[in-house]
Parts: sequence; structure tokens; C-alpha cells
Amino acid sequence: MKDHRENIFRIIITIGAMLSSVLVLLVFFYILKESIPFFKEAKFSDYILGDSWSPLSSKQSYSFLPMILATLYISFLAIIIATPLSVGCSLLLSFNAHKKHTRIILSFIDMIAGIPSVIFGFLGLVILVKFLEKNLNMVTGESVLAGGILLSVMLFPYIVTGCTETFIKGKKIYYAASQSLGVSKWYTMRKIMLPFAANSIFVNMLLAFGRAIGETMAVMMVAGNSPIFPKLLGRAETIPSLIALEMGTATYKSIHYSSLYGAGLILIIIILIIQLLAYMLNKTGMRRF
Repeated sequence: MKDHRENIFRIIITIGAMLSSVLVLLVFFYILKESIPFFKEAKFSDYILGDSWSPLSSKQSYSFLPMILATLYISFLAIIIATPLSVGCSLLLSFNAHKKHTRIILSFIDMIAGIPSVIFGFLGLVILVKFLEKNLNMVTGESVLAGGILLSVMLFPYIVTGCTETFIKGKKIYYAASQSLGVSKWYTMRKIMLPFAANSIFVNMLLAFGRAIGETMAVMMVAGNSPIFPKLLGRAETIPSLIALEMGTATYKSIHYSSLYGAGLILIIIILIIQLLAYMLNKTGMRRF
């Protein structure tokens, strides 16, 4: 009876995995099919190396470069801000908090990931943008900096959860031995735990980076949505924001319509590369330890 139940469970899991894979492939190939007319019409140098996006002007221009740079810029900025804070929080929860308190705090941190992005965007618009306007003497607080700061808050729980699990694992392996040798807790964290968790930290950074690249609503509400080359205190527009803002106004089956699917295809390829890199690094780390 036990083997029979296990076989049924295995079949259900296999079917679920296959359906998930098929759905992902269907979405990918549909986006690819819809973007083919654009890639046939436009030159590679125009949509990758161009400097402007103006699909409705008399002289149409379909360059994704400003949006690609803005997407990477805001995501990198968010990772740079979020990673040190997340690693510090993970070390605090792993070594300086009671297990019961750690579980409670982690549950609240995980709740941050469940807050709708539009709520983050609204708070960023009424608090963060206004703060930047007043304190940095900006004409408008909508900027790459605002998008990076807001996005770092959204990435915080993803990095904290993954790093905390690794630090707890390392604590079980090394902490008792280091204490028996008279090594201080802070030296253990700095010289033993951080090198031990370096691979995991980097993998969690990559996974969070992939999450950041696909964020739409929150960044769209605070970044300014101008398809120009990004500056730290200037406006910018990411690829997800571009698709969300213009898909509803693009003429069906037009080059403009197809170009937005092309932007989505480029976004998928970037995220896929990041996910594959994270998988390879995680696999290397598992073999090491």
C-alpha cells in the first residue's frame, strides 16, 4: 500500500513538472512568434546599438539600448544596496538571536515578499520620491536612484532567507569547534562564516537580480518612465515598464506591437542567462561542501 501511494504521488509530481515546463515553453514560443516580424523588419544595429525609442514619430526608431541599460542599472543599484543589509541581518539572526525569535522575525521578513508591488510603488511615490525632491534639490524625485532604493527593499527578504539558511548550516558545522578553540563570535562570523557562505550569497544575489529585472509596477511608479539613457538622478524606463505602458496603445500586429514582444524576448533571455549562471554556481558550491 505504501509503495502504491508513493507511485501515485510520483506520477502527480511528474505530471505537474511536465505541465509547468510545457506552459513555460508555450509562453516563450508565443513571444518569439509575435516578435519575429519586428526582428525581420529592424536591423540588429538599430534595436541594440541605437540611442532612441520613438515608434510613433515620422522617423520611427526602435532602440532597446536605453531600456536595457536602465533595467540593468536599477537592478544593480538595488542589489548593491540590498546585499550588505541582507547579509548583516542574516548574520544577526543566525548568531545573535534566539531560535524562536529568529523564526518569528523571518516570518515577518517573508511577509514583505508577499506585499503587492503596487503598494511598494505607492509608498515610494508619496514618501521616497518626495524625500529625494526635498533633500537633493531635484526637480522631480522620480529617478534611477528612487527605483534602486525601492527595489532594494523588495529584494531584501529574498536574500535574507537564502543567506540565513546557509549561515545556520555553517554554524552547525563550524561554530562549536571555533568556540572550543576560544575564537570570538565576531571573528568566526567574519573569517569563517562569510567565506563559507560566499557562494550562497552570490547565488542569492543573482536570483534576486533576476527578480529585480522583471519588476514592473513599483519601478514604473518611481523611475520616471522616460526612454532615455539612464543617470543616477535622472529619469529612466525599464523594459517591463515599457511593455506595460505601451502594449495597450500599440496597434495590433503592427511593428510597434511586435517590437514590444521583442523587448519581452530580450528580457527573458537576460533572465535565463542569470538563472543558468546561478544554477551553475549553486551546483559548484554543492560539490565543494
